[in-house]
Amino acid sequence: MRLNMMISTKARRAFLLGGFAASLALSGTRPALGQWPQWGGPNRDFVAKAADLASSWSEGGPKKIWSRSLGDGYSAIAMEGDVLFTMYLKDKKNIIVALKASTGETVWEYEHAGTVPEGIETRFGIGPRSTPTIAKGNVYALSFDGLLTCLNKSTGEVVWSHDLMKEFGAKSPEFGFSSSPIVYKNTLVVAVGGKGCGLITFDLDSGSVAWKKHDFENLYSSPIVINVGGEDQIVLLTDQEVVGVSAKNGDMRWTFPHINQWKTNIITPLWGEDGLLYVASSGEAGSRMLKLTRNGAKTEAKEVWASRKMKTGHGNAVRVGDHVYGVGGYQNAATISAINALTGEIAWQEKEKGYSAGTLVYADKKLFLLKDDGSLSLMVPSPKGLEIKSNVQLLKENAWAMPTIAGKRMFVRDTENIMALDLG
Repeated sequence: MRLNMMISTKARRAFLLGGFAASLALSGTRPALGQWPQWGGPNRDFVAKAADLASSWSEGGPKKIWSRSLGDGYSAIAMEGDVLFTMYLKDKKNIIVALKASTGETVWEYEHAGTVPEGIETRFGIGPRSTPTIAKGNVYALSFDGLLTCLNKSTGEVVWSHDLMKEFGAKSPEFGFSSSPIVYKNTLVVAVGGKGCGLITFDLDSGSVAWKKHDFENLYSSPIVINVGGEDQIVLLTDQEVVGVSAKNGDMRWTFPHINQWKTNIITPLWGEDGLLYVASSGEAGSRMLKLTRNGAKTEAKEVWASRKMKTGHGNAVRVGDHVYGVGGYQNAATISAINALTGEIAWQEKEKGYSAGTLVYADKKLFLLKDDGSLSLMVPSPKGLEIKSNVQLLKENAWAMPTIAGKRMFVRDTENIMALDLG
């Protein structure tokens, strides 16, 4: 293992001034405006706090602030203060990197030799899939091969680490570890996978195990933390079902079947203040909405609707008001859909050739779609239809890492480069 240090006084000041709060209001604090401390944004709902963004772009797209080479991988970009955190693969080494958001300059890098777990499918590469999580002055990152590392976010020095496969007998998903950890109070919740270690929570400071339970396997989806009738619960989409467990001790609270022919459920569930939980995947499973209610110690998960007209294989969906927007498709053709969250009725669908998947971020009443072919679209969605304002080719295939929006800046990457854009 090797640590590369390139920390300027200005960078240190940026770290100290960059205020951070835990990822959800459940943890007792709120993220600062313009921050993106984890996968899916401040509330893991793919919605950014932003205002006064441009309503359209010129032919060349939004102004490019900077661009630089990076490396292989699909890890999205977390941000705190004026520093970006992501992961990439280079020369068979897994690298966690901190970059200045204003210039793209490297602040520090931490690397370790990567391995390929036996029997793992490698046709999509062996670069990192998970996104770092920032909390309490640390960076928490999970590599493709199951190394969970906690680094000091200012220096890149190791605070603690765990090899999930060696220490806990974890079983790698078919395409490698990809779930992004989430913070709950003073613990880090990690979807691990394997007998007795489907979910493990670690103390943020020491890395000691708070609890580990369940036999979930082939986990790709990232967990969320919700509150049902006064109880904090961790919700996770496993290979065959969606489950809810007590955030306090991991005890099972409810389960509901959700399975496709490949047993690959990838996207992150969406939780609404109305008690509705949206889950989706490609193939036979499609999408469904569950209503969660709690009476005493019992939580009931009741299906409101299910539909195969809206499918999302990988990427994500976004809920805005009473509608969910998502992308699904295959064989070089994808469909952007809007579905009524309350009824399951399709409001509209837009088909476009040339890409098969994409990731979505909603900000300032606008929907930004980064397609897997590397093009970026600016759209205005409504229950009545989708207005495509601008589209520009920015990156190369496969651009599977979700865009990050902080203030009026967007950060995007593919498997070769990373760049900053001005959305103002």
